[in-house]
Amino acid sequence: MPVMRMRVTGSEASARAIGNLLQSIDGVEHVEEVADLMPHADDDDSSSSGLTDDQGPGVHELEVEAPNDLAVSRVRDAVEALAFDLEVMVEFENDDDWNS
Repeated sequence: MPVMRMRVTGSEASARAIGNLLQSIDGVEHVEEVADLMPHADDDDSSSSGLTDDQGPGVHELEVEAPNDLAVSRVRDAVEALAFDLEVMVEFENDDDWNS
């Protein structure tokens, strides 16, 4: 079963709207927002050391299970269209990794 992973750069409301869309697509088995496990370096000598990152949009990692490649294509098309309407950025992981 293909597993798609995507990164949504935008507000919590935008990520929730994309999650709701994903759950409404026929054939989608599972949608989950997964934790960002990537450590973010904040060097002591950096000019941004100690500053909070609450001024910009958030980053949300979503994982989607779909039954086949056709469903994956439908998911991608729908998410791209909604992301355009919401004016948020969505990055999809490498297509070759979806079947892992």
